[in-house]
Amino acid sequence: MPILNTMARAGNAARRIASYWRRFGWRATIIRLHVELQRRRGGVAEVQIAEPPLATMARPPRQHTSQLMPSPQGAEQLVEAVAPLRTYWVAARSRQRVTLVIDSIARGSLFGGAGTALILAALLANRRGADLRIITRTAPPAPSNVDQLWRINNIELDGESQFVFAPRGDTNKEIDLLPDELIVTTSWWTTAAALLTIPPAQIVYLLQEDERMFYLFGDVRLSCENVFRNQGIRFVINTQVLKQHLINDGLSHLQRQACSFEPAFPASVYYPRAKTPGSKMRFVFYARPLNPRNLFFLGHEVITAAVARGVLDPKEWELIFVGRDVPDLQYGTDCIPVKRENLSWGDYADLLGGADLGLSLMYTPHPSYPPLDMAASGAVVVTNRHGLKQDLSHLSANIICCEPSCEDLVRALAQGVALARDARQRQANHQSNTLQRDWRVSLGEVVEQIAGAR
Repeated sequence: MPILNTMARAGNAARRIASYWRRFGWRATIIRLHVELQRRRGGVAEVQIAEPPLATMARPPRQHTSQLMPSPQGAEQLVEAVAPLRTYWVAARSRQRVTLVIDSIARGSLFGGAGTALILAALLANRRGADLRIITRTAPPAPSNVDQLWRINNIELDGESQFVFAPRGDTNKEIDLLPDELIVTTSWWTTAAALLTIPPAQIVYLLQEDERMFYLFGDVRLSCENVFRNQGIRFVINTQVLKQHLINDGLSHLQRQACSFEPAFPASVYYPRAKTPGSKMRFVFYARPLNPRNLFFLGHEVITAAVARGVLDPKEWELIFVGRDVPDLQYGTDCIPVKRENLSWGDYADLLGGADLGLSLMYTPHPSYPPLDMAASGAVVVTNRHGLKQDLSHLSANIICCEPSCEDLVRALAQGVALARDARQRQANHQSNTLQRDWRVSLGEVVEQIAGAR
């Protein structure tokens, strides 16, 4: 009898495996079998296959802090970064849900792209009449930061907000998934992790930079490229110029699979602040030395030359470096920049609203947020050209673009100093800029295309 019982259990398991294979394919079946065998290792138990794909990596969980490098830079970090979201299916419910997968929502992480992701997710949830779940991967969520960001940008979530921490590589964390749930990913690595366990048709990838440019040629870059070439997911691309760059660079499927938008800079956040009469003019450098694409060393060279040549006279200009991990530096005999790091969104906006001239470099095709933040706040800003990004004066005549060389940038700063001192022309340029001021308008067509499609 024990033999017959064992054979019966084996037959039942074989039928379940075959059924699962027909529904979800061989890859998901192998992953599922691996998970179940790991769970039952050391004992005899029936292999149960009763739900859609659930994936894991058989490796111990790592310690997770906000100090983890979110973008993978080598093979070990790659393994961790693309560790799959372990999911299990639950029955459909009356109220839908949108899920955002993001590395961190810590205070210093919400500028630019991360903030845009949270705004897009909220608007998608509102359009679908859905709740919003935010899953973080590298640091526990801080809901108050999200509430502040939405409030500052005049966004109100109609439904319920939920926050979940699903650390990379944590084999004990499982995420429930609804059949009609919309999953918004925010990088190639969060997209890769989601693709291992979630149907591609449910994934929307918010693509805000040519992330391939972050890496040398090798495993990490290839993994990124493969996500870019996925033809089963939908893409939302930050700016038309970035979308066109990607299409021109061999990703022709984005012509039909992607929609794009231009970011917004609400006038209630980005506007010129009153200054104390007689105070120095303020020069702001966007300084992120650990992000190579921000060309920190080139910026340092340019500022060194500008101070030495009198373009930026420390007697007239206060130098402020805003960013993260900024080293202690000195220019000339006694010019020490003020460092402003890990600012809240409100403090960041106040800082830029008091700026007169900015230098913000980005060695990629995307214009990046800081130059547009500064121009929207009334400052003159110098930035570099790259690829299709040649001229941003159609957005604001207070944005000066030039080639990324020290001499060209020093000349552009001299031009910027003259324009910053011309209060009348600078104000006229600011008032006539074409930067979008309302996120609902900026993202309206994208939201309709994504959330309106069923």
